[in-house]
Amino acid sequence: MIHPTAIIGKDVKLGSNVKIGPYVFIDGNVSIGDNTEIFASSSITGNTSIGKNNKIFSFCSIGSIPQDLKFSGEESFVKIGDSNTFREYCTVNSGTEGGGNNTIIGSQSLFMTAVHIAHDCIVGNNVIMANQATLGGHVIVEDNAVIGGLSAIHQFCRIGELSMIGGMSAVENDVFPFALAIGNRAKITGLNLIGLKRANYRKSDIQSVNNFIKDIFSSNESIQTKIGNIKNSGNILINKISEFISVKSSRGLCRYEKK
Repeated sequence: MIHPTAIIGKDVKLGSNVKIGPYVFIDGNVSIGDNTEIFASSSITGNTSIGKNNKIFSFCSIGSIPQDLKFSGEESFVKIGDSNTFREYCTVNSGTEGGGNNTIIGSQSLFMTAVHIAHDCIVGNNVIMANQATLGGHVIVEDNAVIGGLSAIHQFCRIGELSMIGGMSAVENDVFPFALAIGNRAKITGLNLIGLKRANYRKSDIQSVNNFIKDIFSSNESIQTKIGNIKNSGNILINKISEFISVKSSRGLCRYEKK
């Protein structure tokens, strides 16, 4: 169903059973998958592909050009998977040449009111971003992460799998998987124990990774040296954290606040 007041460009490709509400504007090289619903007064433009079963609520802007002074009109893209919910006033900008020209969002995520996803971000699956959370350019958010309301993630930061960022946090550095981080100039305060339990990880593995984190941050050796000495711990949580930390990053690791 397409409302008669909606404006749909001639190059737009719509799947089956797509619902488009009043005063929606869709134009450009846009494709929208089956059973997606777009509510009143949203705008979808540029080179934007959106998968199946998404819900895009009123006043969202998806596919607009990046807010980057280096952008000079090069061809860039937004790619969105399936079964995501974008609540009112969300914004998703397209990529830039400096970031591979792509902003990519996976599937089954919830973006609450007024979330901003900047150019060249890569957001995984089953992510939750609460009201007015903001990603700067080139941010990577891994699967199952939760970002609290009014939090801001600095450009080029990485937010690890199943990590949780507390509300009203300013994140300047990478947050490793399964961590809890909070604060203005956020610090890691521990593990996302509730998230780990809900994900059905074994208690023994959770306790081992908790000890591991305390060890690497309290040692006189550098964190990279500690990680380099681990070949395969036999604990999937420790291995994922080790792999994350081993990747070179321009932002460095978020500091651990010892208790």
